[in-house]
Amino acid sequence: MTKRLLPVLIYLLIVTSGCAAKTAVQNSPPAEEQFTFSWAYSENDSMKPRGGVTTGAPVTLDKSPNPGLIAIQEPGITKFERDRRAILSMAGIYRVTFNFIETIPLRTGYKVDRPYQSWATEYIKVIEDKGNFISLQHILVMYFLDGNGNVEGPAVTKHWRQDWTYEDVEILEYRGSNTWQNVRVPGSEAAGKWSQAVYQVDDTPRYEALGEWVYDGNYVTWTSPVTWRPLPRREFSVRDDYNVLSGVNRITITPGGWVHEQDNLKMIVDEKGKELGSDPYLAKEIGLDRYERLSDFNDTAAKEYWERTAPFWADVREAWENAITANPTLRLSNTYQDRKLYEYLFDYSDRLAEGGEYDGKEGKEYVTAIINGYIVEPGNAPGKTVY
Repeated sequence: MTKRLLPVLIYLLIVTSGCAAKTAVQNSPPAEEQFTFSWAYSENDSMKPRGGVTTGAPVTLDKSPNPGLIAIQEPGITKFERDRRAILSMAGIYRVTFNFIETIPLRTGYKVDRPYQSWATEYIKVIEDKGNFISLQHILVMYFLDGNGNVEGPAVTKHWRQDWTYEDVEILEYRGSNTWQNVRVPGSEAAGKWSQAVYQVDDTPRYEALGEWVYDGNYVTWTSPVTWRPLPRREFSVRDDYNVLSGVNRITITPGGWVHEQDNLKMIVDEKGKELGSDPYLAKEIGLDRYERLSDFNDTAAKEYWERTAPFWADVREAWENAITANPTLRLSNTYQDRKLYEYLFDYSDRLAEGGEYDGKEGKEYVTAIINGYIVEPGNAPGKTVY
C-alpha cells in the first residue's frame, strides 16, 4: 500500500464502517454497551449499530467556557455580527460523534435498517472570511490505538466544507439523479438570513439551504427548510433502495462546542425528480452529530497538510464555481475513466502534502479537465447517484 492511498482509505473506513472512540474523560467502560433509543424488542441483537471497528487514542474534552458562545452573547452587537460570530464559533478542534437511527418505517413490510454510529477527531479552519461570506474547511486528523494499546497516526485528510453567505439570492438545489439547479430567491425572502452550502471531500456540491440564526437566551440555533440531498456515503456504500434524503438541518452552538441535528425522510424519485407513486417514502430518520471541543490535542499535522495543499484546493473550488456558473442545471456522472473524483484529487493533493511543489498553471488545467469529465451533457443519463 502506498502512503498516498492511506488518507483515502482512512476516510472510507470512517464513513462506511464506523468507529468507536475512548476518551480520557471517561471512566472504565461498562461491561456491556448500552445503545440508548434503539429498537428494544428486535431479536438477536439485530439492531446493534453499525461501526466499532477502530479505537481512537485518548483525548481530553475542553471544559472551559466556550469563547465562541461568550462572543455571541456580547451585549450591544448587531444581529449580523452575532450571526457571524455564531458561524465562526464552529471553527476549532473537535471530537465528533455521528449518530443516525431510522425511527419510523413508512412502507408496509419495510424493515428498518441498523442504526449508524461513528467518530472522528476533526480540525475546522476558517479558510475565507469576507464579512458576508464565511467558508469553513473540515480536516480529519485522527490517532488510533493498535491491538497493544500503542498510538498510531496521525492520519490526515481533507473532509467536507461548509460555506455561509448572508442574504444569498441564489441557491443551488439538489433535484435528484445527480442533478443540481441554481434557483433565484427573492430578496425579501433572503433578508436577514444566511445560506449554508455543503460540499463533499472533493468539493462536489451536496446541498444548500437558506435559514435564519435565532437567539433565545442561551439557545443559539440555525434551521434550514426541508432540503433534498444525495445519499450520504454511509448509505451510498451499502444501500440502493432509495435515492434522495429529504430533511431539515439544525445547527446549535453549545457550551461544549456545537451540534448538527437532522430530521430526514428517505425517499425515491424518478430521473425527473418526481416522487415515485403514492408511497415514495421508506422511513424517517433522525441524526445527531456532536462536535465537542478538545484541549491539548496535537493538530499540527492538519495545519501542515492544509498549508501545503491549500493552493491546490483553492483551484478545485474555483473550477467548481466555474462549472456551476456555466451549467445552471448541473448533472454529474459517478465516474470518469472508471475512477471516482476524490481519487484523482486526493492523489494529486497527497503528493503536495508529502512535500511536492505546486505548479499553479498545471494544477488549474488538471482540475478543470478532471471536473469537466464528470459533467454530463443535457439529455444523457448520469448513472447511479454520486453521493
